[in-house]
Amino acid sequence: MTTVRIIIIAALVPALLVACAALPPAERPETTEAPAVASENNAVIALAKNAREDVSAGRLNAAAANLERALRIEPRNPALWHELARVNLHQGQATQAAQFAGKSNSFTGDNVQLRAANWRLIGQALTQTGDQAGAEAAFAKAEQLDAQR
Repeated sequence: MTTVRIIIIAALVPALLVACAALPPAERPETTEAPAVASENNAVIALAKNAREDVSAGRLNAAAANLERALRIEPRNPALWHELARVNLHQGQATQAAQFAGKSNSFTGDNVQLRAANWRLIGQALTQTGDQAGAEAAFAKAEQLDAQR
């Protein structure tokens, strides 16, 4: 009788593990290429360009520092906040990334493309934190905004 139980348990355990395993969240595309930073200030443009080069080279701390410097010059620039949110997301700082994307949204005005990109980034950040319901709501908001374009 004990051998039969062991065989049954051995057969059922893998099936139960497969059934209980959480399905991976639906893959969402990475946020599309970030919009170019619009500014009339040459220092802000140079700092944003340097930040992008730093991201490409994997120097995320340097990129964040450049963006923070640019934000000291233009604290209401939504593209800079979006860029900083992207960098924070790549650094694994999902909560901070979502906050920065929200701050970007507060300055976007009628820029639907940037607003949608921010919502996608918020969705990715919430996915990283394990808030799948919040992430799905954020992705839905991004899709709704994309449909308005």
